[in-house]
Amino acid sequence: MRLDNRLADGPPMRPLACERCAAQVLVRKSSWQQTSVQWDGRATAACAERGPSGGAFEGCGALRDTIREAALRGALPLADGTGDVAPPP
Repeated sequence: MRLDNRLADGPPMRPLACERCAAQVLVRKSSWQQTSVQWDGRATAACAERGPSGGAFEGCGALRDTIREAALRGALPLADGTGDVAPPP
């Protein structure tokens, strides 16, 4: 997998495994509203919500929840420095 150099400023992409299916992706939270996720072939195949069709995919709800919980616990820092501020409702 090739890293996205556009994310060189601030915290690096971090590995995170989905709590539902264990698909491991690279994640960076720039703010509560913006998240960057890099999928590789193994994570794509493991995702329980993606399915084998290979069709359009708007996102994995279980992974979204895993990312949110990691950010709330402080395991995934926010690049904008607002990690100690509650996310918007």
